[in-house]
Amino acid sequence: MQPRSGLLETVKTLVSAVAIALGIRTFLFEPFNIPSASMVPTLLIGDYLFVSKFTYGYSFASLPYGLKLFDGRIAGSAPERGDVVVFKLPRDDKTDYIKRVVGLPGDRIRVTGGVLHINGEAAGLRRLPDFVDDDRGFALRYAQFVETLPGGREHRILKMTNEGAYNNTQEYVVPAGHFFAMGDHRDNSQDSRDLQAVGFVPFENIVGRAQILFFSTDGSANLLLPWTWFTAARYSRLLDAVR
Repeated sequence: MQPRSGLLETVKTLVSAVAIALGIRTFLFEPFNIPSASMVPTLLIGDYLFVSKFTYGYSFASLPYGLKLFDGRIAGSAPERGDVVVFKLPRDDKTDYIKRVVGLPGDRIRVTGGVLHINGEAAGLRRLPDFVDDDRGFALRYAQFVETLPGGREHRILKMTNEGAYNNTQEYVVPAGHFFAMGDHRDNSQDSRDLQAVGFVPFENIVGRAQILFFSTDGSANLLLPWTWFTAARYSRLLDAVR
C-alpha cells in the first residue's frame, strides 16, 4: 500500500496538472481540428491547430462549454481584416466554425462575378497553378488565386465558378460589433454570405485566432494498422503558421 503522504502528493500533482491544462485551454490556446473543406487551401481536412484565445480577449465563447458568465468581451483587441478565426455560430452560440474575416464593422461587402468587393473596391486576384486535391484517392482540380484585401493582406482562395448566388450577392453592411467571414474555398463554404445560416458574426462569438498547425493527417490511417499512423501524417504541414 502506498504511504498516505505519497498518495496525497500524487493526488495533488494530478489536480495541479489538470488545473494547468484547463487554464491553458481556457485562457491561452485551445486545440481544434478541421472536419470540412471550406477553408482549403489554407486549411485541409485532417489539420489540427491551436487557436489563440488571448489575442482578442475573452467572452462566453472563450469559456468551457460556452458558459455565459458575463456579457461582452474582456481585454484583447478586435480581429483584423484577413485573420482566420474560430467562432460560435450565431444562430445557436454552440457550433464552432472557422473562417476568414474579410469585413469589419461598418464595411460594405459584396461579391460580384466571383470577385469580393469591400467598400466599393475589388479585392486583387492573381492566378496561381491549379490546386490539386488528391487526398481521397482521386484528383480534383480547382482554380487557385492569391486574393489581396484592402491593406495588403494576401491569402490563397479556390474558385470553381463565377455564377450562382454566393458569387453574385446583395450588398451587406456590417453592423457595429460584428464581422463578415468567408471561407477560402469560396464555392464550398457556408459563411456570412448566407444571412440565415451564418450571417454577421458578433465579436463576442469569436473564440480566438487560428495560430499554428500542430498535426495533420490525410485520413488514410487505419487504427488496426499502426504503421499507417505514420504514413498518413502530412509532415510538411507540421508547425505551419495559419495565414
